Amino acid sequence: MTKSHPYRWQHCGELNEDNIKQSTRLCGWLHKKRDHGQLLFLDIRDHYGITQCVIESSHKDFALCDQLTPESVIRIDGTVVKRSQETINTKLPTGTIEVAVSSVTLLSRAATLPFQIATDDDAPEEQRLRYRFLELRRLALHDTIVLRARVIEHLRQLMRAQGFTEIHTPILTATSPEGARDYLVPSRSYPGHFYALPQAPQLFKQLLMTSGFDKYFQIAPCFRDEDARADRSPGEFYQLDLEMAFATQDDVFNVLEPVLSDTFTTFTPAQTHITAPPYPRIPYLDALATYGSDKPDLRNPLIAQNVSDIFRAGAFGLFARAIDDGCAVYAIKVPSGARRGRSWFDNCNRWAQQNGMKGLAYLFWQDTKAQGPIGKNLEDDRLAQLRTSCALKDDDALVFICAPPASAPPLIHSVREKLCDDMNLREQNSYRFCWITDYPMFERDPTTKALTFSHNPFSMPQGGLDALKSQDPLTIKAWQYDIVCNGVELSSGAIRNHDPETMLCAFKIAGYDEETLKKQFGGLWQAFQYGAPPHGGSAPGIERMLMLLTNATNIREVTAFPMNGQARDVMMDAPQPISPQRLKELHLALIKTKTRPS
Repeated sequence: MTKSHPYRWQHCGELNEDNIKQSTRLCGWLHKKRDHGQLLFLDIRDHYGITQCVIESSHKDFALCDQLTPESVIRIDGTVVKRSQETINTKLPTGTIEVAVSSVTLLSRAATLPFQIATDDDAPEEQRLRYRFLELRRLALHDTIVLRARVIEHLRQLMRAQGFTEIHTPILTATSPEGARDYLVPSRSYPGHFYALPQAPQLFKQLLMTSGFDKYFQIAPCFRDEDARADRSPGEFYQLDLEMAFATQDDVFNVLEPVLSDTFTTFTPAQTHITAPPYPRIPYLDALATYGSDKPDLRNPLIAQNVSDIFRAGAFGLFARAIDDGCAVYAIKVPSGARRGRSWFDNCNRWAQQNGMKGLAYLFWQDTKAQGPIGKNLEDDRLAQLRTSCALKDDDALVFICAPPASAPPLIHSVREKLCDDMNLREQNSYRFCWITDYPMFERDPTTKALTFSHNPFSMPQGGLDALKSQDPLTIKAWQYDIVCNGVELSSGAIRNHDPETMLCAFKIAGYDEETLKKQFGGLWQAFQYGAPPHGGSAPGIERMLMLLTNATNIREVTAFPMNGQARDVMMDAPQPISPQRLKELHLALIKTKTRPS
């Protein structure tokens, strides 16, 4: 910017001691105003930062400044001067200087604010979303949206550096049974027909692989009409969508791992611990048995071990009888747990009962002896096996979970997290990545008992067509994987089923006949008839990455203009009813219902 510019010569975040005695012109919002009697201090803010300006009471524009409302837009002309030592603000890049005002021009007066911008008051979320354009002026949220843009650009650079081509796939497409409800768009030209907004570019990116493109990516918008959660928008979200031709599972991992590690290293403090490639690979069933979840938080060092064989037919009758009835016993080692005292274990037991469990049995080692109810009742040789198997030292404790294997994982997960938090064991300032692999291809629907796809219907079964024809479907694993960080699933991915015969057989097991397969996935089915390469990919969620990077607890904190929890945009008042004329153009008629949106 030149000194002929009518609005500004510098940004509010760039002035420093090198500019002292220089003339300047700044434009921005009045962030704060402080009256010191003969002096009035004005903090002016723009996208780039904050600069303190000072005007004397004898100045011709003092009365104007005195009457300015917060968030009014003003232009300041003045001279850069050095602050006195006692007024230096080390928290601001401009904190060693201020601008001595020569003139002030009011460009836009702000009305009374619905909530404060310069301070984080406790305004209700609905009000903040209604005035989201104001909340975006708050420094923390503003910085988050800037960070989002920087992260996305960084991801683009890393993907291009690995030879990926950015290709944008359609937004108006056909409906697809991908697990969530579609957002539908009525067609004016085809009465009674609807487009759908894509839940993901899944089919299109696979079609790109059949079209001869080798490595595709995009920052893809996805639309799903589903209920809101803390980490899921009820409308749209974005993902780093990628697909590779002639790719194995290892190839996908080798692409994504450096991208994720580099991104988290770039946008976190230097002392942050970040998993270096290669990431741990944990089979799905092992994750459930060890961590109680297929989204394990590896910052929690506690793990579960199946110790059923040690208790089988043993003297501790409660566990022995449960094992005979089909239950399993899992032990979680608590380092130095004995030092917590019996009252702590009793509190843990009450917590378990309050959370739907029968209780938590325990033992601990002190003075080379096993203490607690189990320690008194279990045979010495079995106690020795426990100590060896769980690598127990003096003062270590074991907490036990006894449950049917199918229902044990959520119990293991909740107990691990409870113990970790109580003992303050969670690793700080770290991002721990892992892959969860070897998901089952099929599962039984708990209601109908019919076989259905457990994860992604487009995945290649391990063992291919031979496995589908010769194995019990419930034993077949798929080339499916999730990338997890700190207990957050960033994305699912898979090596795709590119062979028509294998696809037909897989869908038949899941209850789809050939006609249904061709009707619902006709474009992909047709493409596979003309030579399709083996291919695979993944799609880490942008918002979930941002939530981790900023320690946000809700996806709305990392989105510029989010919907509320009821899928309404209260700022733009959407969704809205449309006029009878528009309904007629779209060949639509409304059905009256007893209830209507609030």
